[in-house]
Amino acid sequence: MSTGQHRIALATGVALDVWTAGDPAAPAMIFLHGFPESHRTWRHQMAEFARDHFVVAPDQRGYARSDKPADVAAYAPEHPVADLIALADHLGIGRFTLVGHDWGGAIAWMAALRHADRIERLIIANAPHPLIFQRTLFDDADQRAASQYITAFRNPGIEAHLDAIGLSAFFDTSFARHADPALLVGEKPAYLDEWSQPGAITAMLNWYRASAIQVPAIGEAPTRPAWLDGPFPPIAMPTLVIWGMKDSALLPCQLDGLDALVPQLSIARIEQAGHFVPWEAPAAVNTAIRGWLASA
Repeated sequence: MSTGQHRIALATGVALDVWTAGDPAAPAMIFLHGFPESHRTWRHQMAEFARDHFVVAPDQRGYARSDKPADVAAYAPEHPVADLIALADHLGIGRFTLVGHDWGGAIAWMAALRHADRIERLIIANAPHPLIFQRTLFDDADQRAASQYITAFRNPGIEAHLDAIGLSAFFDTSFARHADPALLVGEKPAYLDEWSQPGAITAMLNWYRASAIQVPAIGEAPTRPAWLDGPFPPIAMPTLVIWGMKDSALLPCQLDGLDALVPQLSIARIEQAGHFVPWEAPAAVNTAIRGWLASA
């Protein structure tokens, strides 16, 4: 397969835009982006790791110009996980290193639990382990407060609100507040182009709507799910978790107790970056990955 952009129809019934680089015979790395981004989350990592890997980065279902199924249920996590495996199959990739950020990280955690035979190594950037995230939404007041945006994103009226204020204002007043403004200079047109594709905003929000995660309201005391305090399967493969410590949406409490769930865990804390660490601190991220791959 040649380097560049490809439109790939998957066995799951969706077609995704997928970017590849490097030698297809080299070890494979698949990169999964999150909200509200695209494969471009990984532009610095793809350039670096294509030197000695076959790197693959899709625009996930619902994003940019990839297919956007109409049903909310089509965005439940098992479907992007199935897309990932179908993409690897299509490209003839057996085992691979999986890299995920934000929602892409959530899919990566689930894929690692369900498809340990395919994922050789796991790299997570600012994406919480599902058990720890749900626990902290019940037990950590600061994380619960920081996650109230999820409830807002699930509100059926949010599309009308975004229509009223415009995508440019959404970029300025919501998204850009969670990133280094200096690094977003020149990037805004690319985001607005992706978000303005027909159905994209609703499809991106449907990832939140389809998720089973419970986000209690501030001060609420809902019934605690029993599974939060029961046994949970461990992550089987070597795992690197990279965390931008200035993340105001996913707090450092997401690292607490992670070693009990990930026996082969390494953590790289990036003090100078926030949630969007792959492009806020690309040199630090690439160095962390390079060093870890050499030792894993």
